[in-house]
Amino acid sequence: MNSIIAGKVASYAAGLDALKNDDRLRSLRPRTGIDFSSNDYLALASAPRMKKAIVTALEGGTPIGAGGSRLLRGNCEEHERLEAAAARFFGAQTALFFGGGYVANFAVLTTLPQRDDLLVLDSLVHASIHEGARAGRAAFRTSAHNDPQVIESAICDWRAAGGAGRVWIVVESLYSMDGDFAPLEDLLAIADRHDAFLVVDEAHATGVYGEQGRGLTAAYEGRENLLVIHTCGKALGAAGALVTASGVLRDFIINRCRPFIFATAPSPLMAVAVREALLILQEEPERQQRLARLVAFTHREMVARGERSPSNSQILPYIIGENARAMRLASALQARGFDIRGIRPPTVPAGTARLRISLTLNVGENEVRAMLDALVEETRGGSR
Repeated sequence: MNSIIAGKVASYAAGLDALKNDDRLRSLRPRTGIDFSSNDYLALASAPRMKKAIVTALEGGTPIGAGGSRLLRGNCEEHERLEAAAARFFGAQTALFFGGGYVANFAVLTTLPQRDDLLVLDSLVHASIHEGARAGRAAFRTSAHNDPQVIESAICDWRAAGGAGRVWIVVESLYSMDGDFAPLEDLLAIADRHDAFLVVDEAHATGVYGEQGRGLTAAYEGRENLLVIHTCGKALGAAGALVTASGVLRDFIINRCRPFIFATAPSPLMAVAVREALLILQEEPERQQRLARLVAFTHREMVARGERSPSNSQILPYIIGENARAMRLASALQARGFDIRGIRPPTVPAGTARLRISLTLNVGENEVRAMLDALVEETRGGSR
């Protein structure tokens, strides 16, 4: 960064310099190489059925843009059809479509928890959840990762100190940077004991886990104290997010949620794409099965190469520690044709910079073998 930059942008340039010196400066780059970094887990983003659904919708007169908010003229038939189909598919009372997972999390947490309430967040939940908690009305606490006892203790301490409102426990079902799973059964029991709500972000589980890809909350959907966010831009191959909840909570969001009321509605074409993705999950179960086999294969191959299997899911965190070392290893693998990215703080805790290796149906066993061989060679050869 140019150190002689002065004037109105000098402080921003200094901030970028600080990031560069800590090996945390980010930049945009084109997507190249074999895909080991996307969240397109079921390879639906380029699936012929998805493309055909969009083309058919366009030819049938579906507009590209909604032209307004949902409460004005932007409430299109495609949105209504998707929400009805999603509620049936997930077994929920209702569903509401948002433009993305970030805005859905932010919208829920700035609308539903009230001033006297308490939010208890797992420490590793997505940035959108932390931002929603900070911007909302309720007090919030951060809990140790995947520790139900700490969550319950936080609730009890808050009650003992005079807290009288509602409690909202917020977790991810599958954590995006560590690839581990939330103890949902324990968390639901806590929610029941304390008359609390459980909010679950299923971003990386929707489409991959549960019967027909309904997610890890599938067995619990329809409960009054459960609210789920199903992101549509990952395994579903499109964009947007579906919030499934009781009818009362949906109506409250429609009436009180500023990110919903004052935003242009999502593209009707995305609603078409998501509805097609839900049909694919039901009609092509082999996609989910193939991914499960690929995940199991990859974990076996890692162990065979003397590497500890870092998770039990399609997300493989390869912890390096130092930012510079993580980026060197990522660059070495990219040079060998594998699109693997380094992840640094603040996305992950300080001292845990890593490679985030993602398994999708955009690759097969041969590509996985080649990637793991390259990873071992580069790690043991000094890139790490």
